[in-house]
Amino acid sequence: MSRWGEGAGGMGQGARVLSGILAGFGLSISAASASAFEGIGRTATDAEIRAWDIDVRPDFVGLPPGSGSVADGEMLWIEKCSSCHGDFGDANHVFPPLIGNTTLEDIETGRVAALREGGRTRTTIMKVSTVSTLWDFINRAMPWDKPKSLKPDEVYAVLAYLLNLADIVPADYVLSNENIDWVQSRMPNRNGMTLDHGLWKIDGKPDTHNKACMKNCLPTPVISSELPEFARSAHGELLKQTREYGAIRGTRTLPEAEPEAAAEPASSVPRDLLTANGCLACHGLDGKVIGPGFNEVAEKYQARADAIDYLKERIRNGGSGTWGDVQMPPMPQLSDADLDTITHWLSAGAEH
Repeated sequence: MSRWGEGAGGMGQGARVLSGILAGFGLSISAASASAFEGIGRTATDAEIRAWDIDVRPDFVGLPPGSGSVADGEMLWIEKCSSCHGDFGDANHVFPPLIGNTTLEDIETGRVAALREGGRTRTTIMKVSTVSTLWDFINRAMPWDKPKSLKPDEVYAVLAYLLNLADIVPADYVLSNENIDWVQSRMPNRNGMTLDHGLWKIDGKPDTHNKACMKNCLPTPVISSELPEFARSAHGELLKQTREYGAIRGTRTLPEAEPEAAAEPASSVPRDLLTANGCLACHGLDGKVIGPGFNEVAEKYQARADAIDYLKERIRNGGSGTWGDVQMPPMPQLSDADLDTITHWLSAGAEH
């Protein structure tokens, strides 16, 4: 992973690449930013670049100073992470499990034996080779409903708890930027990543040459891995969670769910509010995604005399149990006016 900034006195690999491209056109980075669009925009400040340049490389360049204990991480995990990943990181009700199917022998060898076996659930800790990847992803993307909200010490603590669940660090461990390289030496699949690929280097040769099969060809493809039937709906309707353009589509996992209409009137749906607060990531307008569809919520509570007050309390404080074990996070950021708009829309039938 390249970095644009590598310290006050250096230029990151990405910046060097961009500089080389611009040089081919007789430009420099400063000249391009200053003159390409006269009177439009400005050069980014050092503080703005630092706020954007947050990636952490496998050699730990970019890792901020800080520390966090397993004990503190457990408290943070229960509060911010367990609703999606379970108390011990091994749940499969929202996202695939993070922890499981690694052994002390894997930690010694640096290769996870279970990856060579069929029929085993492949967890994150089985596959990831660098601990920096875990730190980086937690820092930039978690919690799911409030990414980038964790402070560095909290990221260290949450990661320390995960590492302890995988028996990589002891229960009294305090993870920090000063000892994380020791953790890397104990990652169960640290030797599972190789750079021995033809196109890893710019002048390398391709690994394959796309030759058509001419002999002993299989008449039909053999499927060696597929999503088991019992887990197909664990993440809601995958077809609705992928982009609507290009060649890639998610498989339909809820056959009873009807495809969303190609276009929806914008008259009654508070779409901006639902989008800005992450509501549509978990709830479809017409069916379950991870939580129930808004049409289902509206139907369930439409007959209640106190529907608006009840829905306000549930949205504001979150909770679980009514629609299953998956916990809805609280939404304290909603203003009273925005909460009023959403609940009145729901109590009126969630028409769209």
